[in-house]
Amino acid sequence: MPLEDTHPVFDLPERLRRKATAELIGADERQFEAIRAALAVAEERTRRRLDAVRREHASHGQRALERDLEARQLSARLRVLGRFGLDACIGRMVADDGTVTYLGRFGLADEQEERLLMDWRAPASAPFFAATGADPLGLRSRRRYRWRAGRIVDYWDEVFTAGGAATSPDDQSAFIASLAASRSPKMRDVLATLQADQDAIIRADAHGARVVTGGPGTGKTVVALHRAAYLLYSDARLRQDSGELLFVGPHRPYVDYVDDVLPGLGEDGAVVCAIDELVSARVSRVETDATVRRCKGDGRFVDAVDEAVRLWQRVPRRTVGVDTAWGTVPVTTAEWAELFADAESQPHNVVRRNAWEALLDLLESRIDEEVRGEDRDAGGSRGAGFDDGFDAYGAGWDDDDEPVREALENDDELRALFDEAWPLLDPDALLRGLLSSPEMLRRCAGWLTDTDIRAVVAAGAGFTDVDLPLLDAARLAVGDPRAETDDRRAAQEAAEARRAMSDVVTDLIASDGGDLRIMSMLRGQDLRRTLVETRTPGTDPYVGPFAHLIVDEAQELTDAQWRMLLRRCPSGSVTIVGDRAQARGAFAESWTERLERVGLRRIEVSTLTVNYRTPAEVMDAAAPVIRAVLPDADVPTSVRRTGSPVAYARRADLAAIVDDWERVTVEGTAVVIGDPSFPRRERVASLDAVSVKGLEFDLVVIVSEGIAGGGFTEAVDRYVAMTRATQQLVILEG
Repeated sequence: MPLEDTHPVFDLPERLRRKATAELIGADERQFEAIRAALAVAEERTRRRLDAVRREHASHGQRALERDLEARQLSARLRVLGRFGLDACIGRMVADDGTVTYLGRFGLADEQEERLLMDWRAPASAPFFAATGADPLGLRSRRRYRWRAGRIVDYWDEVFTAGGAATSPDDQSAFIASLAASRSPKMRDVLATLQADQDAIIRADAHGARVVTGGPGTGKTVVALHRAAYLLYSDARLRQDSGELLFVGPHRPYVDYVDDVLPGLGEDGAVVCAIDELVSARVSRVETDATVRRCKGDGRFVDAVDEAVRLWQRVPRRTVGVDTAWGTVPVTTAEWAELFADAESQPHNVVRRNAWEALLDLLESRIDEEVRGEDRDAGGSRGAGFDDGFDAYGAGWDDDDEPVREALENDDELRALFDEAWPLLDPDALLRGLLSSPEMLRRCAGWLTDTDIRAVVAAGAGFTDVDLPLLDAARLAVGDPRAETDDRRAAQEAAEARRAMSDVVTDLIASDGGDLRIMSMLRGQDLRRTLVETRTPGTDPYVGPFAHLIVDEAQELTDAQWRMLLRRCPSGSVTIVGDRAQARGAFAESWTERLERVGLRRIEVSTLTVNYRTPAEVMDAAAPVIRAVLPDADVPTSVRRTGSPVAYARRADLAAIVDDWERVTVEGTAVVIGDPSFPRRERVASLDAVSVKGLEFDLVVIVSEGIAGGGFTEAVDRYVAMTRATQQLVILEG
C-alpha cells in the first residue's frame, strides 16, 4: 500500500520510509486531523462574522470606526485561513515534562478552546527557534516539517541530551535540503528553519535603531521580513491599525521577490515599497556626475529645500488695513502672526489654506462686531475699527451670513494681498528654481562651493535619481498645490448646494402647517449646512508617520535618502539591514558612526556570520574579489558545498549555457548579469549588478565585460553578482 494511503498527511519519498512509522508520526497524524477540523470551523465562523459586520449599519461615529476596523481584521484573518491548510503548522516541540506544543503561522484552537497551534510569534514559542545543544531552554526535542503541495515530504528531528548536545537522526534532511532547494520567482518560505541567531534579532525590542549586518547569504532579508511580522504581532504601537510599519527595499524587483513573504507569515499590515517609490515621480536617468551626486546626496541639501520654501513666506510685520465692501478692517501684526502660527508643523500650502480660512473668519467676525452689532437706527454708524467715508452696509442683509463670506472669498484685491504674503507654491517648480539659480543656491545652501554650484546648475532641469529625496522634501514642505484648486471648486459647489438647499428649506417652511412648526428649525445655519455633503480627500500611503521603519540594503543610502526615510519615522524606531562590503560607494565609517550622523540614537548592531545561501565553492572565488578593495569585509562562512566549482567560459557560449540549464532543470531560476541585450525568459532573468541586490538564483551567469573596470565600485558589483548563486556560478570572459 502506498505511504500516502497509510498516512494521508505524510508523503515521504521511498528513501525516507524509515521515518514513516506509526511510532514516529502517529501522534502528528492525530493532531493534524484535529487541526483540519478546527481550520474548517474557524474559516466558516470568520466568514459568518465578517458578513454580519458588513451588513451592520453604522454610518458615522465611534461604532463606524470600530466596525471598519473589525472588518479589516476579519478580512485579514480570512485571507490567512484561506491561504493555508495543514501546512500552517511549521513544527512541534516537546518540553522536558513531556508537554507537546505544535507551532503555526497563526494561533488556532478547537471549539473547546484547546490550543492546537501556537502562533510562532508568541513568547511561549520562542524556545522552538532559540534552543541549542548548549542551552535547550527546557526542551527535550524539536521537529521541523517540510511541506510541498499541502503534504509533508520530510521532517527533521533534534533531540536535546543531558550532556549539552543536540543530535539529529537525519541532519542532512529538512534543513540542509531546504538550503539547496531550487529557487522560484518569489522568495521561498524559511519560517520552519529559522536559526537561533536569526530568531534572537527578530524578537529584539524595537526601541531605537537595530542594525542587522552580515555578508551575503546570512539571512539578513529573512530576518528583516520575519521581524516585520513579529513586530506587527507583538508591538502595541503597530497593532493600532494597518500601515503602521514601513518596509523599504532597494528596487522594484526586490519588492516583487519578497512581497509574498509577509502574508505567508500571517501579516498584511505593513506598507512595502522600493525606496524610489516613496516619491510619486518618474526620473528619466541616473545621475552620473560625481560632484552632483555628492552635493545632492548631502543631507544638508534637504535643509536647503526647506530654506527655499521659507523665502516665499512673507508675513506682514505691520498692521494692514484690508479694504472690504463694508469698510477697511485693520489686521494687526500679532493677528497676522497668529494666522500663520502653524507654519513650522504644517506644509506651506496647508498653512496657506488654513490661514485663508482664518483670515476670512477674522474679517467676517470683525464686520459682524463693528457693523452688524451697531444700532442701525442711528444712521448706520460703523464701529471704530472701520475707516470714515463708508456709507453703506451693503445689500441683502439677513440672518444668513453667506453673502459676506462669499464676497470676501471673491475679493480679488484681498486675494492679491494674501498671495503676496503667502503664495501658492508648486513643489516641483520650486525645486527646479532652486537647482537652476546660482543666487538661490548661495542663499539656501551656503556650504556649496562655487564649483559645486556650477556643477549643480549645469546638470539641467531634468530630475534624476539623486533628486528624489529633494523632490520628497519639497513636496512634504510645500504640499499639494492641486488641493487648493480642489478646495475652491468644492467651496463653489458647496455654495451652490447651500443656495439650492436654502430654496428647498424655504419651501418646506412655507408649507409646514403643523402646530409645532418643526420645519422652522431649519432656519438655523448649522442645520442647513448638515444637509450638504462634504468630501474627504485621499492620502498618500507612503507619507506616514510610521511607528517602525525597516530598510533593507541600507548600505547604499545617501544622507539625503536617510533624511527622506527618517522624516516618516519620527520615533527613531528603525531596523537597518545591510552589508558594508556590498556598498557601491565607499563605506569607511562604522554603522554607528554613519547612523549617528543622520540623527539616529540608541543604536545596537547585530552581526550574522553564517552563509546559508551561497555554496562554499562560490564564496571561495568571491572572497578575494571584495577583499582586494575592502580588506576588512565581513565575508561569511558557508555551511554547505555543492561539488560544483565555479565555471569559466567564453561570451559566445552564453545562449548554449542557458539552453542547457533549462533543458536539464525542471524548476528553479537563473539570471544573466551584465548583458542587457540578453532577452529574459520564463525562468531566466536579465539584470544588471545593481538590480540583483537582495535576490538569489540557482544559476548565475556573469558577463564580465558588463561589469567593466577595476575600481572599487566594479569590485563590489562583481562580488554582489557572484554571491547571488545558490547552486552554480558561470563567469564569461572575452
